[in-house]
Formats: sequence, C-alpha cells, structure tokens
Amino acid sequence: MKAVRSNLLTSGKAPSLTKLCNWFDLPRSTAYYEPRDPKPPVIDEELANQIKALHEAEPFLGVRGTWSRLRFIKGILVNRKKVHRIMKLKGWTLPKRKTGSRPRVESNKSATETPNERWATDLGNIFCGEDGWCVFAPVIDCCTREVLGHAIELTGKSKTVERALEEALLARFGTLHNAPEGMLLRHDNGLVFGSRSFRSVVKDYGLKQEYITPYTPKQNGLCERFIKTFKEEFCWCNRFNSLAEARHALAKFIDHYNHTRPHQALNYQTPNQRNQDLCKNVA
Repeated sequence: MKAVRSNLLTSGKAPSLTKLCNWFDLPRSTAYYEPRDPKPPVIDEELANQIKALHEAEPFLGVRGTWSRLRFIKGILVNRKKVHRIMKLKGWTLPKRKTGSRPRVESNKSATETPNERWATDLGNIFCGEDGWCVFAPVIDCCTREVLGHAIELTGKSKTVERALEEALLARFGTLHNAPEGMLLRHDNGLVFGSRSFRSVVKDYGLKQEYITPYTPKQNGLCERFIKTFKEEFCWCNRFNSLAEARHALAKFIDHYNHTRPHQALNYQTPNQRNQDLCKNVA
C-alpha cells in the first residue's frame, strides 16, 4: 500500500493512506503493518534438562511418552506442545514412519469395554546371547492392556504359549479353570495356535479361540502394538548374555509396564490403575 502511495507521489498526487484503504477496501492496520525480524526461539533450559534426563534413561521416548512421564510421574504441569517445541528445537524428536496405501480387510476391533471379555496373544523374538534367538509369548487383556502372563523360551512351540496362558489365568483368577463363560482368546493363524495341543488346552481351561482374518494383523492390534513396545523399550535397549538374564530383566519390565508406565489409550493411566477403576465401578 505504501508503495502504491509513493508511486502516486512521484506523479504529483498525494492521496492519504486512509483514502487508499477505502478505495481498495482494506483495513488501515494492513497499510501500517511492518514485518519485524523474527525473534530467536526461547527454550526453557531447566525443562530441557529434565527431558534430556528422561531420554537418557528411556531413549525410545517420543513426544507423548516424554510428556506423559513429566506430567504423570514427575508431576510437572507442562503443555504437550511445549514439550514438542523443545524436542523439535533440540533435534530430539523421533523420525516418522512412512505410511503406505495398501487395501485393508474390514475387521472388528480387538479392544473391549470390560476386563476378561477378550484376551490376546502373539509371538515375538528376542536375542539372548549364548542361547541365541528365543521366543516371547505375552497374554494381554484387551480392555486394560495388562500383561497378565508371559513366557520366554528357546523354541516357539505350543508349550511356550500354554505357559503364558496358564500364568495369566493364575494371576487373574487364582486357578486355571475359573475363567468367565465365553471369554475369548484372540490370536493370528500361526501353526502354534492351531495345533492340537494348544486347542485342547484352551478348551480345557474354558476359553474360546478367536482367529483373525488372514493377512490382517490389525485385528490383533493391541497385542501387536505391545510386541512393538516390547521391542522398542526392552529388546533394542538391552543386550543379554543368556536366556536366564533376559527372563530376569523381562519380569521387571512387565512390572514397570503394568504399574508405572502411563498408557495413552488409557488416558495416561497405567494398565493396573485402569483395571482397579473398572473393578470399583463394577462393585
């Protein structure tokens, strides 16, 4: 606008900025606006040091994980956007995974509204030094996300998953034959879960198997997501010399996951807190 007025001045005419704004139907604030030099971003170094300490202890943390630990474990009232801004300026954010456009089969969600309505299981691998690659089998509740039982063995036979299932039943019900009628156990179509031995054990304990649609792992998304967490926060952050050492560390990790680690999908409660709240509501 000022450039237009200066050009008119050279031709001998000098209309005011107010008239020019009226002619062009623009607010006068636009004509008088002058851009300022951008100020350098100000970083809260005290908060940045606390974030750095969290990342040194848990290098797998992203923005939400960092914020949840500051807010719900350390009790620091901080906005998540501020945490994101500090991590971005410091270069501490994690790279985003590229998303594809593969067609997906319509499926039912694995999440449930009440505990003990559906459990889920799957298999993962972990390197245990002199014992080589071992197999990890968790059993989780699809409502509270609690890891109720787990097993880690040298081989991925049906006995490995059976041990994890038995541990889950004992932890939740105190016995192997007290599961609610019609409770489901969801898993993929692996040979282990379709074996005669495993099917017989599940039926004997009063559970009903629920197979996902082939090539549709998102139908077992809760357990798949836990396997990812298991890899990122446990396997890739540790180096074990033996299976016994891995078992000892895994027990501590599962206890941390159930009782200390805030869970985004549970409104930043721990799985154990979520289960206790639901039990109180039922009572």
